[in-house]
Amino acid sequence: MKSNAVATRLAMLVCALLAACGGGSQPAAPGTVTLSASVSNLTAAGLVLSNGTDKVTVPANATSVAFPTAMARGGAYNVSIASQPPGFTDICALSGGTGTASDVNAINIAVSCRPAVAVVTTFAGSGTPGHADGAGAAASFNGPGHIAVDAAGNLYVADTGNHTIRKITPDGNVSTLAGSGTPGNANGMGAAASFNNPSGVAVDATGNVYVADFRNNLIRKITPAGLVTTLAGDGSHNSANGAAMSASFAFPGDVTLDSAGNLYVADVDNYLIRKVSPAGLVSTYAGIGSPAMPYYGNGPAATASFNLPASVRADASGNVYVADNRNNSIRKISADGMVTSVAGDLYAKSGRVNGTGTAATFSAPNGIAMDASGNIYVADSGNNLIRKISAAGVVTTIAGNASDQSVNGTGTAASFRDPAGVAVDGAGNVYVSDSGSNLIRKISAQ
Repeated sequence: MKSNAVATRLAMLVCALLAACGGGSQPAAPGTVTLSASVSNLTAAGLVLSNGTDKVTVPANATSVAFPTAMARGGAYNVSIASQPPGFTDICALSGGTGTASDVNAINIAVSCRPAVAVVTTFAGSGTPGHADGAGAAASFNGPGHIAVDAAGNLYVADTGNHTIRKITPDGNVSTLAGSGTPGNANGMGAAASFNNPSGVAVDATGNVYVADFRNNLIRKITPAGLVTTLAGDGSHNSANGAAMSASFAFPGDVTLDSAGNLYVADVDNYLIRKVSPAGLVSTYAGIGSPAMPYYGNGPAATASFNLPASVRADASGNVYVADNRNNSIRKISADGMVTSVAGDLYAKSGRVNGTGTAATFSAPNGIAMDASGNIYVADSGNNLIRKISAAGVVTTIAGNASDQSVNGTGTAASFRDPAGVAVDGAGNVYVSDSGSNLIRKISAQ
C-alpha cells in the first residue's frame, strides 16, 4: 500500500510539472501567444510570411502554419506576405494580418492562394530604334541583347545596335553607363569608351559590369564609376588560352559569374564555353570547338560539344547552364565537369512543345536566366516565347503566343518579337530584352 501511495504522489507531481510546462504539445508559455494562420489552395513552396522580424516559410500544400516565435499577449501584430511562391505558380493574399494578440493562440489570420498569371508590360523603350535616355517610354534602344540585374534591382542592357551599355533603375529611368554610340574598342570613362556590338552583360556583387564585346572579340569591365577596361582578349578572332591579354575569343556572346568570381563566356563562333579566372587566366571550360547534336555532344566537358552557344548562367552550386542556340537545347555543365541536356530534343529538333526534359522542344533559344528556386527562364527566340523550366525539368510557356508582335497582356495573349535575353530580379519579376521591338519588357506574377 505504501508503494502504491508513493507511486500515486509521483504521478501527480509529474502531471503537475507537465501542466506547468505545457505538456507534450508545448503551447506558448503563460503571458505569450503563438501566431498562426490558415492556408488554402497553396500548391507551391516558397511562400514566406513575416511578423516584423519573425518569418515563417510555408510548405507546399500546407493548410496552416505557425510563427516560430511566441509574442506577448496583448502585443500588436502585423503579419504580411514577405515573398510570394516563385516561378509563376501561385499568388497569395492575406487577411486579418493586423491586430492585438488575444488570450487564445489561434489568431484569425488567413492566407488564400490561386494560380498566378503572367502579366506582360513594357518596362522601358519607345519601340522606335534610337538612343535616347529618359524615363520609361521616353527612352529608346536599338536591338538590345542580353540583360542582367543587380541586387538592388537595377537592370543592365547590352544595347547591341547602339554599341553602348545602358542602365535602368527599378523605377524605369534609363541612362547610358558606358559607350560612345559608335563602334570602337577604346577604354576610358563612360562615353569616352567604345564597344562594337556588345552582346552580353553580367554584374558582380560590388557593381562591376562585365561585357561580352561581340565584334571586338573582347571581354570588357566597367567599374561602378564608369571606367571601362579590357579584362581579356587580344582582339583577334581565335581561341587561344592563356594570360588574359594574350587569349582570344571568336564572337563572345554572353558572360556570367560564379560565386568565386570566375567569369564564363559563351564563345559563340568557337562553339566553346570559356572561363576567365579572377587571376586573369583564360581556359576552355567545356567543348571541343566543333558542333554536334546533344545526343552525341553530352558527356565530359573536355569531349562535349555545342552548336552556337548563345547564353550562359551560373547557379549558386557552381553549375553553368547554356542556351545552345542551334541545338535548340538548354544544356548544363555540372560543377564536376559533365555536360547534360536539361531540356530540348537530343537530336536538335526545333519546335515549341511543352513537356519534361528532352520531350520538350525549343527554336533557337537565345537567352537564359535563373531564379533563387532553380527555375530557368528561356528567351525562346525562334518561337517568340518566354519559357520556364522548373527545377524538376518541366517546360512550360509563361508568356507569348509565337506571333511576331509586341503586344502587352496576360500569358499567351502577350507577344514578343525576337526576344534576345532574360533576367530575374529578387522579387521574381522576369525582364525580357525584346530585341526586334527595341523594348525592355517586364513579366510579373499577378
